[in-house]
Amino acid sequence: MFGKFFDKIKDGLTKTRNTINDAVTQVLKLAVEIDEDLYEELEEILITSDIGVETSVEIIERLRKKVISERISEPDNILPAMKEIIMEMMGDYETSIVPEHTPEVRLIIGVNGVGKTTSIGKMAARIKESNHKVLLAAADTFRAAAIDQLEIWSKRANVEIIKHQEGSDPAAVVYDAVQAAKARKTDVLLCDTAGRLHNKKNLMDELGKINRVIDREFAEAKKETLLVLDATTGQNAVIQAKQFMEVCPIDGIILTKLDGTAKGGIVISIKHTLNIPVRYIGVGEGIDDLQEFNSREFVEALF
Repeated sequence: MFGKFFDKIKDGLTKTRNTINDAVTQVLKLAVEIDEDLYEELEEILITSDIGVETSVEIIERLRKKVISERISEPDNILPAMKEIIMEMMGDYETSIVPEHTPEVRLIIGVNGVGKTTSIGKMAARIKESNHKVLLAAADTFRAAAIDQLEIWSKRANVEIIKHQEGSDPAAVVYDAVQAAKARKTDVLLCDTAGRLHNKKNLMDELGKINRVIDREFAEAKKETLLVLDATTGQNAVIQAKQFMEVCPIDGIILTKLDGTAKGGIVISIKHTLNIPVRYIGVGEGIDDLQEFNSREFVEALF
């Protein structure tokens, strides 16, 4: 029934599962009946698991209705009901790192330290493995370290990179990368772009310029913007996503460091409060540890 993703995510979610599942199971074991106290305890567990106040309240509200409509009388039957509710909220969608249509341009944005460059490197390796041509664009030009780091990943993944000097115009890098992608018949162009949220106006202008270059020079390519968030930051990741959404449309989330946190409930919060799908997740340090997100398997692994 479940594949490689499930094994990886199950291992990666150990800390989160210990927080949510163990606490819920313990509360249900001690509960004599389904009453207001039980609902309050369950809501508190969800909130402390970084599912967020708004999302946790919604889950418990739906649970109350489900208990009444399905005439659930035993506390033992609460956990399966909660799983169903969370699955409904997540939506049953699947995604693929390997492109379905080519050519494709993926703009990857995110603040420093969230694992943006690492995610791009891992994504490039996966796409290359599937016999697609990949090109990287080092358009996060304001940090020399970002360019150097992307170059290291390009070598690891054995893909080519287009780069300029530190401090150069990011849109100029993307322009050159687009020309190279067309000339080399590249399937996927991955652009590492900056995420300096403290100066939203500059970031908006920069991303607008990059998008205009792609639309003008590479109109035939499918284009999407992916935001990288760090799962260990919990609800701060949701706040960050909201700020980025003010700057540009976001097509999907790459959620990193899920294996190192007890805050994996953030996935549910992101989907419910922002209605942006989590597309890929990072569950380890290895080059193959960027996984496609599967909502059903995620909820199964969580409980």
